Formats: sequence, structure tokens, C-alpha cells
Amino acid sequence: MSQDGAGIGELREFALDAIRQAGREALRYYGKGRKDVKFDEDLVTEAELHLTRFFHDTLYARFPEHEVFGDAPPRTDYVHGHKGYLWVYDALDGVANFQAGIPLWGTSLALLENFWPVLGIFHMPVTGECFYAEPDRGAFLNDTSIGIAYSGEINNESLLFTYSRMHEHFRSNFPGKIRNLGCTAAHISYVAMGRAEGAFMRSVSYQDLAAAQIILQAAGGSLRFLDGRPFHLNEYFEAKRVDGPLLAAPEGAHALIRGYVRELSDL
Repeated sequence: MSQDGAGIGELREFALDAIRQAGREALRYYGKGRKDVKFDEDLVTEAELHLTRFFHDTLYARFPEHEVFGDAPPRTDYVHGHKGYLWVYDALDGVANFQAGIPLWGTSLALLENFWPVLGIFHMPVTGECFYAEPDRGAFLNDTSIGIAYSGEINNESLLFTYSRMHEHFRSNFPGKIRNLGCTAAHISYVAMGRAEGAFMRSVSYQDLAAAQIILQAAGGSLRFLDGRPFHLNEYFEAKRVDGPLLAAPEGAHALIRGYVRELSDL
């Protein structure tokens, strides 16, 4: 309970409402990239600036003493009460899809209390999917509980998400399907609900992972480095990018999936 009287239920309802409002704002820009260029950077910049201002205004109108990741040098000390709340907001994940009118993009929002994860949300306005989770309450998709039911095997019906330039760094003999949807949080969220066996990623930001990792862990999965080492996001609190590669997968599946991937430098 924060000093302004807000408990986790109120914080959750605020966050869900704020991220859905942000989604409606984002739709004003969606698919309106210039047709004469492959990627309209000006549109994406305008949209991200607007959405960031919108979230700040919405947050501070309700919780003026909460903080937003990136606004100031990261605080590393423990504080009491509502000053210990930090929101990690990623206005647009999947910007290439967003500006081109492809529906697989979304907004992420995580809440930390003195660096401890409290809430994670990933919302895709076009598809209507809203994933959210609390560490002690579980993971949900649009109010329906989700979780990973891992069978313990990989076959030709299995699915592995990856990043666009994986072929430049790795060789894979994964027996199932390999896909890139162009949205890191969507990849991880779909693993969390059991649609895919894993999601392979590289050069991702703290904001990319903050909410999605909470959803994945609450559903029974985890992020690990490809070599099997545990991954701890809080160790990258002050870093712009996370050293990779990383694999999101059900607990117990990382080693099996890792066996299908080799770095080109090792071949």
C-alpha cells in the first residue's frame, strides 16, 4: 500500500486504463507512414513523443510522486512509500509494423516497487490482446488466465520466434516453424500463453523486456542467455541494451531448444 492509499488493485486498474487509452491515441498514427519510403522515421518519432507525453500527463495527474524510467538518472537506493514506485513505459514495440499498417505492435508498461516487479502489461490495440501479470497472481490475456503447458518435446509443429537477422549470426536445425513477427513483447507474450515453444532475441532494451518478463515468469517461463546462464533484468537497469542472445521459453525447455542453434563462428 502506497502512502497515497493506492493498493495493487487500484494501481492495476489505473495501468490497464492508461495503456488502453494510450492504444487509442496510437491508432491515430497507425499505418500512416509515407508510402514513398520503406520506414517513416518521422511518423514513428512523432507518435512516440506524443504517446510518451500522454502517459506522463496521465500518470502525474493521478500519482504525482511516482517516477518514470528514463526521466532522470536511475535511482539505486531504497525509499519508502509511493516514491519507491517506478513505471517502465515502452510507447511502441514493433515500430516497423506500426508505421506500415501491420497489426502486430503494441505498448508495454511495467511497475516496479523499489526495483521489485509488481505488474507487467503488454497491449496490442489492433488485435485487442491485452496481456498482464502480477508475480503472485498469475498471467492473463483479456481477463482469462494463461499459462504454459510444455509437453517436453519439440517436433515439426513446434514454433520458435526469432529476430530478423538471426541468419547472419546463427545456424538452426529447429524441426518446427521459425517465425519473426517483428515485435519482441508479442513474441514473449505468445510464449507465455503456450502458442510457441520459444522466442530468440538479441540487442533488446530494458524497456523491451520489463513488462514481458513479468508476464512470462508469471505464466511459468523464464528468460535465459542462449548458453544457459540465468538472466536477471535488474542487472541491466542502467544499460541501454541487453547483451544477448536471449531465449524466452518454458522452464525446462531452454537446453532442448538451445541444442538446435549454433553460432556461425562455432561451425
